[in-house]
Parts: sequence; C-alpha cells; structure tokens
Amino acid sequence: MEQFCCTIQDRSLLEKQLLTYFKNEENVVFLNSNERDKRNLLAVSSTNQLNDTDWKFGFITYDYKNKIEELNSNNFDGISFPEKHLFTPEILFEISEQELVINYNALVYSAIDIAKIIKEVEVVELVQTEIGIIGINSRITKENYINKVKQLKQHIQLGNIYEVNYCQEYFAENVTIDPILIYQELNKKSPTPFSCFVKCNDKYLLSATPERFIQKTGERIISQPIKGTIKRGGNKEEDNQLKHHLFNDVKERSENVMIVDLVRNDLSKIAKKGSVNVDELCGIYTFPQVHQMISTVSAKVEKEVSFDEIIKATFPMGSMTGAPKIRAMELIEEFEETKRGLYAGTVGYVAPNGNFDLNVVIRSLQYNQKDEYLSFIVGGAITALSDPEKEYEECLLKAKAMLEVLGN
Repeated sequence: MEQFCCTIQDRSLLEKQLLTYFKNEENVVFLNSNERDKRNLLAVSSTNQLNDTDWKFGFITYDYKNKIEELNSNNFDGISFPEKHLFTPEILFEISEQELVINYNALVYSAIDIAKIIKEVEVVELVQTEIGIIGINSRITKENYINKVKQLKQHIQLGNIYEVNYCQEYFAENVTIDPILIYQELNKKSPTPFSCFVKCNDKYLLSATPERFIQKTGERIISQPIKGTIKRGGNKEEDNQLKHHLFNDVKERSENVMIVDLVRNDLSKIAKKGSVNVDELCGIYTFPQVHQMISTVSAKVEKEVSFDEIIKATFPMGSMTGAPKIRAMELIEEFEETKRGLYAGTVGYVAPNGNFDLNVVIRSLQYNQKDEYLSFIVGGAITALSDPEKEYEECLLKAKAMLEVLGN
C-alpha cells in the first residue's frame, strides 16, 4: 500500500464527512475508540477481495459457531449477514486527533485520486435531519421472557449448565433510516471504546459496544469479558454507591468469575504452557448508561498460531454463551426466537503483522436496508441466583440508549 499524510483541524467533522462520502461503497468498516489519544480506523473497498498478507477488516457473526462446533441455527433471521466476512481495504484511513494517514492500493487509486478525494471530502455537506419516532416491537412478551428464564434456571438446577446468556429481540418492519445518522446519534448518546459502523452491501451494523473480545499484540493476547451490570446514578455519590454495590454483588461476581474460568480454558487451548493469567478480576468501569464489571485474561501464543486457530479456540466469546459452552449454545438456540446475526459476534481488523483487535457486538442496531428491517438484541447471564423480573429490567436498561435514539 502507498501512503499519504496530512494534518486535520476537526477530527469529528472529518469522520462524518468520510462516512458520508463513502456511503455507497460495498464495504465500509469504521472502528471508533471515542478516545482522544487513540487512532480511529476507516476501511473502504468496492470489492470483497481479500489479501492474506495485507490488512483485513470485517466481522464474524454469532452463527459462525456452526462451522466450529456441531451446532445449527434455524431461528428467524431478519438481517441475513454472511456468517464470516473479511476484506482487504482499497483505501484505509488512520485518523488521529490532528493527523490523517491514508493507506491506499496503488492499483486502484493514484496519488492524484487521493488528492482529489481529500478535496471532495472537505466540502461534503452534512444534512442534519430528524430521526423521528420509529415504532419498536418486542419479539416476545415480558411474561414469555420470564417463563423462559424460569425454565433455564431449571436446567441450571439440574446441572445441565451453570450459566447461560439468554437474549431477546426488538425490531421494526417497513422502516427506512439513514444508517450514518442513526450511528452518529447512538455514538453521541453512548460513546464507547469499541464503537463501530459496518456496511456490507445493503446490511448495516451500528454499534455502541463497550466490550473487547480479543486483542493480539506480538505474542500476547488478551480477552476482556463483561459480566455484571448496574444503572448509573443521578450524581457522583449515588454513582459511587452503585459501583460499590455492583463490586460486592454475589450474583454479578459469580457470573463474571464463571466466564473468566471459561475464557481461561479457551485460551489454554492455544496458549504457551503456563502463560494464561487473570490480570484483573471484576474491575468496575463506567459508561454513559451503566456501570459494568470487566475482567482481563491474558496469555502468550507461539508465532505460528494463526488467526483462524485463535478464533476456533475462543469463538463465540464466553460472555455471550455461558458454561459449559456447547450445552449453553444449544439451549440458546432452543429458547431464543431469533438468529443473533452479528449480535454476539465480532467486528475488527487484522494488521499485516498479524496483530488484531476484535470487539464483542452488543448494544448494537442491525439493519437490512433492502428488506427495511431494523433490529436490536439485548440479554444477560442467567444463573441460579437470577431473579427473572430483574433480568427483564436489565434488558431494558441495556436497550435504553438504542430506544432513545429511535425516539422511544
């Protein structure tokens, strides 16, 4: 790839202009850290071409599990993302606070083309329209949800599972939206460290996820599962009380510890012997709508361990399945009404040197533009200590930002 660098004045404005400029391209992935000291990445390609020795961007949906284990998925799918989709960008923007680095395929773009694109992007007009109210329907009733949680607790009491991540879908049909506008509003309301915008032909993901799935830097890999959620307080004192309550909540800590054990087990399949370590257990982190309990598990891998081998050992992420993993996934398929699609999947990149960073897709809207179908999924971990009514309330808490953006 060739490279071009320039200074920028307004990072946020430039990112909006770039997304608008490339809105009709086949493949667009924007990875937004929402942090001043970190670069954001925008990958664009007019084709699905993949070069294994170059940058790769894209996603793996939850149902890719069926390629890893002997599982299947027959539930309704209103979005229809491909199970796994990676592409090599024809043009890649690395956007820092004051600098723009453009990497481009010289077989597709010339230096003159890049200079022209920069000039055209600078004059892109951003039309601010009202989103309005988009009527959202629930796939299942509250009563049905609570009954299913009770049934899953029976499986736990029988020893079939210890924990399961059970989710429900909210959706709207015959709806036309501006995906870029919705994403920007969602990101404004909930600026999270693994936020992303994905366009794959006529299918979109608009994500405000706070969770990292797995990152590789050299021989070190880390996974950061989130398990444990509580609402934000009205002031600093109430916030501190809620964080203290979350940290000491037996049910929430047991959720987190069980998934940490599962992640340790997954990483041990591909890690150097004795290298798996829990760097942080049950740390409390604050986001715009919620406080979350996050743990960090690390390991070291040999150079010859490939990206695909790491994915096979660790995907889907334990925070979105339960334990034991395979039985939990079987019950998810049985009790949920909808295919998860990119929800509980992952979006990210693989760099030319083999380093990669992947998120966990939660707090996200999925949209099929052709079929005019909009969807989001929320859920949580069900354990022996779960109160079905409180689990339902937690779903609504996690849905809050998305519902508000859609005018509900």
